[in-house]
Amino acid sequence: MSLSNTPSAERVQIGFFGKRNAGKSSVVNAVTGQKLVIVSDTPGTTTDPVSKAMELLPLGPVVITDTPGLDDEGELGELRVKAGYRMLNKTDLAVLVIDAQIGMTAEDERLLKKIKDKAIPYIIVYNKDDLRHISPASENEISVSTVTGKGIFELKELMAKQAKHLQNDKHIVSQMIEPDDVLILVTPIDSAAPKGRLILPQQQTIRDIIDAHAVCMVTQPEELPHTLASLSKKPKMVITDSQAFRQVSSMTPDDIMLTSFSILFANYKGNLRQAVEGVTALDRLQDGDTVLMAEGCTHHRQCDDIGTVKIPRLIRQYTGKDVRFVWTSGTEFAENLSDYRMIIHCGGCMLNEKEMQYRLKCASDEQVPITNYGTAIAYMNGILYRSLAPFPAIQALLHT
Repeated sequence: MSLSNTPSAERVQIGFFGKRNAGKSSVVNAVTGQKLVIVSDTPGTTTDPVSKAMELLPLGPVVITDTPGLDDEGELGELRVKAGYRMLNKTDLAVLVIDAQIGMTAEDERLLKKIKDKAIPYIIVYNKDDLRHISPASENEISVSTVTGKGIFELKELMAKQAKHLQNDKHIVSQMIEPDDVLILVTPIDSAAPKGRLILPQQQTIRDIIDAHAVCMVTQPEELPHTLASLSKKPKMVITDSQAFRQVSSMTPDDIMLTSFSILFANYKGNLRQAVEGVTALDRLQDGDTVLMAEGCTHHRQCDDIGTVKIPRLIRQYTGKDVRFVWTSGTEFAENLSDYRMIIHCGGCMLNEKEMQYRLKCASDEQVPITNYGTAIAYMNGILYRSLAPFPAIQALLHT
C-alpha cells in the first residue's frame, strides 16, 4: 500500500490546538508547506476542525488537523470548542500553539492538563518568535516564527521524533500465517456492496496476506463450496464478512479455521477481549432495554443495512424481547452511555486505534458492556467459539 493510499485510520493523527489568533493555522500551513487552511488576523477564522491526509517528511503518512480556537465564545463558539476537544479522542500527537507575545494562559494550562490526562504525546509551540522570543524550557517545547520560517524545520523534526513510536506495526492476520498458506476471503456482493471496489477491511486484509507471501483467494458465499473443492491444498483459514457468518460456517469444514473481518479488526484495534466479554450481555436484555448501535463511518443506509436492520432483527429474534435501538455514526459518539444496556460497535476500520480505545474506555468507565458486529453475529449463531480459533487465549474466555 503506497503512502498516498494509506487509510486515514492507519496514519498518525496530529492535532494542532490552542487559543484563537495564536497562529495555529499559520503554523499548520508552514509545517505542511501548503495553504491547507485560511489565515486571517480575525480571531476565530477556523470554525470547524479541518483535516488533511498527507505525507509529512521525515515522519511519513499523517493526518494533520487544525482545530477551532478553544477560547471561542457564544453558543456557536461553545459547539466549536466541544468539537475541538472531541478531536483529542483521536489525536496521537498534540501540538499546542501559544502566542509568544502573551505566553501560557490559564486556558492553555487547562488544555495541556487534558492532553496530559489522556496521555497524549505533545509539543508546545511558542509562535511569533519574530515578535517575542521565549526560550524552550524542555525538549518538547520550541519557538517558531511563521513569518521568518525560524524553527519550522526543527518543529517537523521534533514532531517526527515524538511520533516515531506511534506508527502502527500491528498486523491483521499475517502474524498467524506462513508463506504459501492459502486463505479464502468471502465477500458478499449485494446491494450494500460499493460499486467497483472492495470495502476497506477487505482491502487491508488482502494486502496483509500478500505481504506475508501467502496466497489469497476471494469469493462470494454461494461460490465457496466450489472454491474449496477446487483446491489441492487445504486452506489455512476462511475469513468472511459477518453478515454471511452462518452460511459460511455451514460450508466450511471443521478442520479449517473460520473467522470474520470484524473479529480480526477487533483484535487489530485491541478490543477483541472486551468484545467477547461484553457479548454475553445479549442474554440479559429485557423488554424496553436500549442498545446503542455505533459505527465509525457514515454511509447511505441500504434497505437491508447490517447495522440498522439485520443485527437489530437478529437480536429481537435471539432474545425474544422488545429491544429498542439508537444509532450513531462517524465521529459522533454518545456522551452519556448510562441510558444503554449494551453497545454494539462496527469493526472500527475507519477509526484509528486511539479513538477506538477512547470509546472502549467510556463504556468500561460507565460499566456498559460493549461488543462488535462480528462477535455478536457469531455468538447469536452459536459459532463464536469456532470463530475465535485464531485467538486461543481469547477463545478460552468462553470457558471461564
